[in-house]
Amino acid sequence: MQKQTGKSGGTGGGTPAKRGRPFGSTTGGGAAAAAAAAAVVDPGAPAALVGPSLQVLSALSDQNNKRIVLALQSGLKSEILWALNALTVLSFKEKDDLRRDATPLAKVPGLLDALLQVIDEWSDISMPKDHTKPPRLRTLGANTTLSGFGQENMEKVYSDTATTSNDQSKAEDSSVTKKRAASFWFDEDGLFNNDDEGRAERQQCAIAASNIIRNFSFMPENEIIMVQHRHCLETIFHCLENQNREDDELITNMLETLVNLAPVLDLRIFSSSKPSFIKMTEKGAIHAIMGMLSSSVKPWHCAAAELIGRLIINPDNEPFLLPIIPQIYKRLVDLLSVPAYDAQAAAVSALYNVAEVNMDCRLKLASERWAVDRLLKIVKTPHPVPEVCRKTSMILESLVSEPQNRMHLLVHENTFAEILTSEGKYSDTFARIVYELTARPSNKVTSGHAIWGNIN
Repeated sequence: MQKQTGKSGGTGGGTPAKRGRPFGSTTGGGAAAAAAAAAVVDPGAPAALVGPSLQVLSALSDQNNKRIVLALQSGLKSEILWALNALTVLSFKEKDDLRRDATPLAKVPGLLDALLQVIDEWSDISMPKDHTKPPRLRTLGANTTLSGFGQENMEKVYSDTATTSNDQSKAEDSSVTKKRAASFWFDEDGLFNNDDEGRAERQQCAIAASNIIRNFSFMPENEIIMVQHRHCLETIFHCLENQNREDDELITNMLETLVNLAPVLDLRIFSSSKPSFIKMTEKGAIHAIMGMLSSSVKPWHCAAAELIGRLIINPDNEPFLLPIIPQIYKRLVDLLSVPAYDAQAAAVSALYNVAEVNMDCRLKLASERWAVDRLLKIVKTPHPVPEVCRKTSMILESLVSEPQNRMHLLVHENTFAEILTSEGKYSDTFARIVYELTARPSNKVTSGHAIWGNIN
């Protein structure tokens, strides 16, 4: 399985606009399924399109919506692959695509549940055998000649295909017949369960289903349906929790889905009265996000930083994020020092939104070691994206607005003045910063805090 690489740019303030096609949208099981499903061409589609495109009959979902859901629920390999191929094409839409056949989830009842079932079936068997319960020690009849459990035949080798005595020579010449020890029949992970090939097929189906769910999250009409679907959110966060054992592409698809839904996501759904399929709490969801933020994989920690910046916009999510603000600041400040520009952009985007929450957030950010120094470095370098530099300067302006932060910022007074005279684009912002630091009389005397208030 190929790892996806790409950029996860930062956005901030208000309700963020939808990002473009995510990184890795043409790799892995999703692209393979899309290529297999592009056989039917819509005659009404525009003839001149820039670059290769995927076209499908616009009435496919209307005519086969029930069949698609039933195929996903059937458990039959051919039916599931057909449904996943069709849905991959129907859900795929480029940023400036002219297609008219976008398929909202509300148009196909039960579709989201059927897709989640495919992912859940893989999650049930994805645990490595080393982590499963050990085989039971069978001691009954161990000292007898015939135990009844077949221990006396453990050394024998059996074939998967039964042949008569007349066909022994033919069976010996066959290269496709698999030989297994008799203990295979007593292996709890063997008989009537998936072998390695079956597990790989289930994994590919789960990745294709996650790719479809991610594609659906780019459509605005699907947002409300998905954020109010508790099973969907529980499955997403459950995959993020298991980042160390799940497939990289599956994790990336789920993380991209969550970033797209974040502006309208309310974490209180995990404590609501809606039925729960996977045990997940608000604290567990935040822990999963922090795990992604701490990851060494660049696309993952960039997307996690952007996710935090979008979640904090909703005041209902603040009580769950504020207790871990120090850990968030520490990691985001670390990302500011990463040479990758997209990591810096994601960290600035998150800091821009988090710093606007309340005064306590601004005080903690200013007191974070190297925070101000690295923010100034982004403006001085400067960052190749002007919007990132603008947000960085506004973060510094919000920090200087708090009197308690002035002692932290006065150390960088010369740097502020240098940027003021050299950077014309942000001169107005840094002029206000220098004014706050030098012209206000309150900075001449250190403020003391008593039980009855401030003493100047």
